[in-house]
Amino acid sequence: MTALDLSTILPELLLAIFAMAALLAGAWFGKDAIARQILWATVAALLLAGLYVGFADRPAQIGFFGMFHDDAFARFAKVTLLISAAAVLAMSADYMGRHGLMRFEYPILIALAALGMMMMVSAGDLLALYMGLELQSLSLYVVAAMRRESVKSSEAGLKYFVLGALSSGMLLYGASLVYGFAGTTSFEGIFSTISAGQMSLGLLFGLVFLLVGLAFKVSAVPFHMWTPDVYEGAPTPVTAFFATAPKVAAMALLARLMFDAFGNVPGDWGQIIAALAVLSMFLGSIAGIGQRNIKRLMAYSSIAHMGFALVGLAAGTAYGVQAMLTYMAIYAVMNVGTFAFILSLERDGRPVTDLDSLNRFAQAEPLKGFAVLFLMFSLAGVPPFLGFFAKFGVLSAAVQSGMAWLAVLGVIASVIGAFYYLRIVYYMFFGAETEGVQSRMGLVQFLALVVPAAILLLGAVTMLGVDDAAATAAQSLVGPEPTAAEAGMDGAGPQVSGEAPEAVTLPAPATPPETPRE
Repeated sequence: MTALDLSTILPELLLAIFAMAALLAGAWFGKDAIARQILWATVAALLLAGLYVGFADRPAQIGFFGMFHDDAFARFAKVTLLISAAAVLAMSADYMGRHGLMRFEYPILIALAALGMMMMVSAGDLLALYMGLELQSLSLYVVAAMRRESVKSSEAGLKYFVLGALSSGMLLYGASLVYGFAGTTSFEGIFSTISAGQMSLGLLFGLVFLLVGLAFKVSAVPFHMWTPDVYEGAPTPVTAFFATAPKVAAMALLARLMFDAFGNVPGDWGQIIAALAVLSMFLGSIAGIGQRNIKRLMAYSSIAHMGFALVGLAAGTAYGVQAMLTYMAIYAVMNVGTFAFILSLERDGRPVTDLDSLNRFAQAEPLKGFAVLFLMFSLAGVPPFLGFFAKFGVLSAAVQSGMAWLAVLGVIASVIGAFYYLRIVYYMFFGAETEGVQSRMGLVQFLALVVPAAILLLGAVTMLGVDDAAATAAQSLVGPEPTAAEAGMDGAGPQVSGEAPEAVTLPAPATPPETPRE
């Protein structure tokens, strides 16, 4: 280990030290004494880590013998997941206190999950990938079952654990096949093995199992079966976390694996991801129509949105990765605002998640009603909200890569899915007169609702610079395309510590999409 290695993982190292220190403090002072202080300290730590990753002026680096990549792509994903994790944690403080869930372990587990996600998006090796993925997963298994007196919460944790273990087993089997046929676990080494643009049958089977394992993590159909039950059974703040940061990390990991390790054969994995995208878009859009529980509805919404994000990845181009990253950033904003509203709903001091409870809500709370309207319109992809531009970007990427059929199917799925978002708006403004529901919000939770709603409306004018940052991130992963006139990488190459294998420079494939290697 060198000084360069430590500088490469400095945000992760400091976050790990903070988590261990918070654990010791919680055990020393007692779980009820400083649980709230640990929660807010964790929010501050996540925000500081996000600010450092986003604004620290340092070149792209590779550490630990090529196992850890600190480039523009990883930084974009880390900033998105860290800020969304901090926002969810902050807006859940009042809810946790009111419902007796304020335990010091909760924010520590969220910090450890975020640490695993940071490892995932920077992984340059199958071993590093698995280490980050399991650190995230083990933390999430625990928080899903955090409400021990609730049968649904215990069931959610058990289902998530069993199916998560199954997906991890498939991913490990795929990794073992790839190692057996490529002779290395390094992404660079795998890329070199298939430098001729063709894979052996064993490598192809390994790739399929890797995709199956990661499809579980992003809730892609047909590996989505855990999502509705876990979303409904887990405590609502935990559900809000599931719907934001882990999805960003899993999509970024999928892109990293596909382009860094299998970037020479986009035609092989592009077809698989396109099929996952179509199934996810349509099942999420159709199955959500019959849901009467808001949390289950948001689970199917998540499945559908992951399908749209996969459309950008299936394009196999730098512009497709850019569109996917932009989509995930906007998706995180939409879900933070939506779950800030869901967290506030209660009747007689008990949480309410029944869709019918929203009838005529906007009459009693017009500001909150219009904020939710903005969020629902954005989730549905209605212009001029940012959600429309997010969907337009991934569908445009599909068209540009010669997959117009995929874009057409995406439009149809989006129209179907718009029904249940607009139904929420209808209930809130024009529903039947029924027993009302209260919306109890502290200042932080109110800002978590109103600020995302304002961003989704006003941010469409400039995209808040997200598209430019996403373009730079995508080009750092895929490399600039000959026809791209958007952002480019700076001239400084990555600083490599240890004995990482050199990148292999290959001629561009004869058929699109092009994935030249830096």
